[in-house]
Amino acid sequence: MGTVRFFRHSTQLFRYHIPTEFILLGLIEFLILFFSLYLGLELRFWGNSWETNFGSYYTKAFLYASVMQLSLLAFGVYQRQAGRFVDVMMLRIASGLLLGLIPLGVSYYIAPMFFLGRGVLAVTVGLSFILILVVRLLFRQVVKERNMWSRVLVLGSGDNADLIRESNKAGELSGLNIVGYVVVPGDKQTEDESDLIVFDQPLVQCAAEKDVDEIVLAVDDRRLGSLPAKDLLDCKMSGIDILDLVSFFERRTGKIRLDILYPSWLYLSEGFHESTFRSVIKRAFDIAVVLLLLPIALPLMVLSTCAILIESGGRGGILYKQTRVKQDNRPFQIYKFRSMVTDAEKDGVARWASKNDSRITRVGSIMRTLRLDELPQLLNVLKGDMSFVGPRPERPEFVEQLADTIPYYNERHRVKPGLTGWAQIRFPYGESAEDGLEKLQYDLYYVKNFSFFLDLLILLQTAEVVMMGKGAQ
Repeated sequence: MGTVRFFRHSTQLFRYHIPTEFILLGLIEFLILFFSLYLGLELRFWGNSWETNFGSYYTKAFLYASVMQLSLLAFGVYQRQAGRFVDVMMLRIASGLLLGLIPLGVSYYIAPMFFLGRGVLAVTVGLSFILILVVRLLFRQVVKERNMWSRVLVLGSGDNADLIRESNKAGELSGLNIVGYVVVPGDKQTEDESDLIVFDQPLVQCAAEKDVDEIVLAVDDRRLGSLPAKDLLDCKMSGIDILDLVSFFERRTGKIRLDILYPSWLYLSEGFHESTFRSVIKRAFDIAVVLLLLPIALPLMVLSTCAILIESGGRGGILYKQTRVKQDNRPFQIYKFRSMVTDAEKDGVARWASKNDSRITRVGSIMRTLRLDELPQLLNVLKGDMSFVGPRPERPEFVEQLADTIPYYNERHRVKPGLTGWAQIRFPYGESAEDGLEKLQYDLYYVKNFSFFLDLLILLQTAEVVMMGKGAQ
């Protein structure tokens, strides 16, 4: 099976579904960034004896476009909510382009053959901003049209269908056009009948008339005889995607909902696949990322150390060690900069950290906002206790508590814990058992679908979380 599948409104890349319109937008913007360099050269040397030599600059243009697009991705410009407000969109684009100058400058130092003069680079970045902004404003108008959204027909109208209704109202299913709910015998009756479709014709004909892309199986009675098998097969053969309810929420919300999960789905669905090759690649990736970050991390660690010493007057430790649970439910010692008072748990009772926790020091609050307190965990990654990306490791006391109350909780320990993870960029912060349940749904999604591509995506979006101060505690 290939790693890329194309649908009308979404594209599956390493089991991660991306809106096709954003892939098209990304390709257009890559070309804009690429040719902005040539246009920048023309404008910078306007009136001089300059002639564009495409062959001698295409590697520089490719590097510029690649670095800048990764930087834009890190600032979340390829998320649906990024274009909701024009001023925020402009800020994200400008910040992404300016931040991209840092790795670009580092690359010039490492490989001088890619060097661009300051004047050319300034003109190129300015052109990139203007051209991308114009394309974004046009794109913003296009995606407002509901005919650009995936058209979904829900087979069912009862309790399971209500889960889709509730998620749609909560904004979790943005970019979808729910064309209706097909009434199936045995489903609970609903008070709102405005979105119901009476099943009085072949399902494939109904789907064709409504130009449906996906059909979601949301019947309350899951017995085989309750489903119109022949009609569903006709739809499948007509190119319509058929999804069960768990897979639908997995694809559209990036989490595996535990309230509708049945055990057979876990071992019959794609994913949850670990191999020696994948483990070796992930380990090499972890070491490479740590080594790349060390030149930046070491000065920040020195500053953090000095700040802690100044605030505490030299009293108390700088580093804080705590027992956490890693892969295969084994304990390990995690390292952090101390961000709380020295007697934070003097009674020996483990407590969840909260947003306005009085135990957090002033310096600790700043470090937590910027995630500087996590920097010593680079040592945990080098030791192999942790990966750079994975579920955040919890304390044994909380693991025992959550495993007793939440089904499948220990499945998150199938992979190494991480410095950052899918739950960290999708869910603000966990400070209770209820939050632990919500985070587990994202962690299970990662354990099921983890890949090099998903790890890279999480790393880039973590940059946005850190720089925007989202979810930090």
